[in-house]
Amino acid sequence: MPKKLYPDARMALDGILFEGMHICAGGFGLCGIPERLIDAIRENGVKDLTIASNNAGIDGEGLGKLLRTKQVKKMISSYVGENKEFERQYLAGELEVEFCPQGTLAERCRAGGAGIPGFYTRTGVGTAVAEGKEVKNFDGQDYILERGIFADLAIIKGWKADESGNLIFRKTARNFNQPMATAAKICVAEVEEIVPTGSLDPDAIHLPGIYVKRMIVGAPYDKKIEFRTVRQREAA
Repeated sequence: MPKKLYPDARMALDGILFEGMHICAGGFGLCGIPERLIDAIRENGVKDLTIASNNAGIDGEGLGKLLRTKQVKKMISSYVGENKEFERQYLAGELEVEFCPQGTLAERCRAGGAGIPGFYTRTGVGTAVAEGKEVKNFDGQDYILERGIFADLAIIKGWKADESGNLIFRKTARNFNQPMATAAKICVAEVEEIVPTGSLDPDAIHLPGIYVKRMIVGAPYDKKIEFRTVRQREAA
């Protein structure tokens, strides 16, 4: 079995990155994002990237780092409201954006990973999302054709993995990481802990190791919070 564990993110991405490539990036907001791999892509300087991700992080964090360095040509996303640089680049015509309903984006990646090139959905019918797409009627209802997504590279964040790449996500950090992992030619994962093969309960594994080609240990991490909301202290 080929060795999957690499000493750092730069080495894990060595020989994979190229100009104009398509990347699927896991994460939701700042939850479950592959921070070390994003930093390595930024340091590499590769440009003209098309990135499919639920959102583009926030200013200066997550994929927002790649927007700052103008390495992203196109984003395929469902939500971009917390990133002012994303908004600025889009409105200035510097960034191409394909808006995609959140559930549709998840299914496009799942379908791509399952070898399904397209599927019909009612989501977006009669809206701008449907523009230029095939519409078909099933049982009296209109559906639009959405294409599956299959990228050159998937970058994901996991909680615990064994040496074979079998991986567990932690709670809501599973989010888009699981479908993104299958929707690319190569999946590189960063995890918080690696344990010996055979020590994980097979029924607890969320992503089989066959999908994971390379891994790094990214810990320790600093927990970043997008919005910190606290309750006002009651008067004594």
